[in-house]
Amino acid sequence: MKTNKIFFKNSKILPVDSFFKNVLYDKKFGYYNSKFPLGKKGDFITSPKISSLFSEIIAIWIISCWETFGKPKNFNIVELGPGDGSLASILLRSFKKFPEFNSKKKLFLFEESWLLKKIQKRKINNKGVRWINNFNEIKKGPVVFFGNEFFDAIPIKQFKKLKNSIFEKNYIIEKNNKIKQVFKKASVSNVRDIKSYKILKKLKFIEYPKLGLKELKKITKKISMLNGCILLIDYGYSKPNNQNTLQSVIQHKKNKLFNNLGRADITAHVNFALLNEFFLKNNLKTKNLISQKEFLENMGLVERANILAKKMRFTQKTDLYLRIQRLLSPKMMGELFKVILAYNFKNNNFTGFK
Repeated sequence: MKTNKIFFKNSKILPVDSFFKNVLYDKKFGYYNSKFPLGKKGDFITSPKISSLFSEIIAIWIISCWETFGKPKNFNIVELGPGDGSLASILLRSFKKFPEFNSKKKLFLFEESWLLKKIQKRKINNKGVRWINNFNEIKKGPVVFFGNEFFDAIPIKQFKKLKNSIFEKNYIIEKNNKIKQVFKKASVSNVRDIKSYKILKKLKFIEYPKLGLKELKKITKKISMLNGCILLIDYGYSKPNNQNTLQSVIQHKKNKLFNNLGRADITAHVNFALLNEFFLKNNLKTKNLISQKEFLENMGLVERANILAKKMRFTQKTDLYLRIQRLLSPKMMGELFKVILAYNFKNNNFTGFK
């Protein structure tokens, strides 16, 4: 029986992001390295597992990007956080139908979890796919980065503002193995970072994805250097409202944050207004933020489903449309999930965006 203490790694006190990084990514006990999280037997299900049509739409979008960039001879695709490899395997299958594109593309998978990497390699088994730990291998552009539910899985920092001072939330572990939150005066560098974003200035409670933005910084540098874009699809909000969005799920049900540490998923909602400001600060252009519903409908998901449905039996049709409803319905994923696109290129005619 492991105790909560192992996630503190001999520290007495840890900021929120460091603690949850240990909980999620510890090599032995971390959630993403000790159990398979996806599907009915796991804790949550993502869009590629809901319907293969989602992945087919992403494939078409990537091919349209290649055309937007002028059909270059070198074209790199990086999937960020590929899960169990479902999306990547459908991308590869879809790309084969476009021989000219297929001969010029290179697919890279960027994965932190050794366990998921092992599952991906078993599922994909394709010599043309490379797993990378950093982006140095991508030397000739352009490059398209894509992440579905990538950013929400990167731990965040939390702060509160009292009068003119900013305090960071930390966790300490007590003798009874219980975890308690305490606030300590924020470091000068963290205060400077927070104050550099207009979107965070008026907030009393601040969620700041320092680790996530550090990762995105490397991506924006690569896009600026080689031309390209990044498309992120995730659940989150466009207007921050002092909310604490940390949440935990186990077996598709809500879980108390400190229960089942290392066995339950922990995520935070994405602040898309902050992401937009970050991209602009880092010299990328952005398209207007849209919902997953808008993006998938703009890309022709419903029309594609209707074509497929014509050849299906009634039960198959019912299943197909229930899955599509889950992706598009405002009561399900349609509005909660947002789509952001940042790019470095003269042509801004990206399919799916007005």
